[in-house]
Amino acid sequence: MRVLLTGAAGFIGGHIADTLDHEVVPLDLATGDDVRDPATLDRLLPGVDAVIHQAAKVGLGVDVADLPGYASVNVCGTAALLAAMARHGVGRLVLAGSMVVYGEGAYDCPHHGGVRPGPRRAADLAAGLFDPRCPVCGSVLAPSVIGEDAPPDPRNAYATTKLAQEHLAANWARETGGTAVSLRYHNVYGPRMPRDTPYAGVASLFLSALLAGRAPRVFEDGAQRRDFVHVRDVARANALALAAGTEGELTAYNIASGVPRTVGELAAALAARTGGPAPVTTGEYRLGDVRHIVASPAKAARELGFRAEIPFTDGMAEFAGR
Repeated sequence: MRVLLTGAAGFIGGHIADTLDHEVVPLDLATGDDVRDPATLDRLLPGVDAVIHQAAKVGLGVDVADLPGYASVNVCGTAALLAAMARHGVGRLVLAGSMVVYGEGAYDCPHHGGVRPGPRRAADLAAGLFDPRCPVCGSVLAPSVIGEDAPPDPRNAYATTKLAQEHLAANWARETGGTAVSLRYHNVYGPRMPRDTPYAGVASLFLSALLAGRAPRVFEDGAQRRDFVHVRDVARANALALAAGTEGELTAYNIASGVPRTVGELAAALAARTGGPAPVTTGEYRLGDVRHIVASPAKAARELGFRAEIPFTDGMAEFAGR
């Protein structure tokens, strides 16, 4: 199979290129190729059987000034790619989706069962009340696992554009009869992860601080739950997804370890591995952040045969270089 891989020089894209047992046609802005450029796409797509689309502007964004950049790269870039795939008869797409499309995760109320809370109020966050409340009775909620059928609820520019990518891919699949798979990555970490940038993931930010001799700064109370999945597991999921999906539809999968950890646990694990200073819990917050997002990877196991293989402790030791 001949596979066009966008974002091929990036963190996840590079690991996918290493993993695929197929001919890879790389496309990456770092090498001068722009996914938004029809001429570039028309040059690279002839003879391609499938596309793995990783190219994206990532992170939550710094402020509202980032909105045009996210829309240009993530939305317009994906639209240009899909239009070119239709021109050249390429009928299979694997998309780098994200768990951020869910917004807050799933929760259980002691009185009303499963609920999905709205955005947390700035006044509550400023008062140190970080856990979402039941939208019906105001009770503190317990986090639960979220499946792919949960309604999307994006909370920031990045999340909104990642959901737009899925909608565009679904449009393309219906209109062309193509097959589209969205792999909703949870918190990906591992070797070659970008560092020293405000758009990096939390694991990278913590490691950058520790290697500079600074304590990692943990927002809120450090109890926010995430699912940290190793980049080589994510690359393997992409390889498996090339053979998956239903014609004329978009199928989404949670790509996660299935073993949630708190952000405080992440910071502590990296500090222990590097011998750096202990994390500092600051109580700071960002309005675009969600409290807990815990995934069910059962569908990916059932339909793709994907199960994460790299344990958190081993992955963190490798990531920290210890």
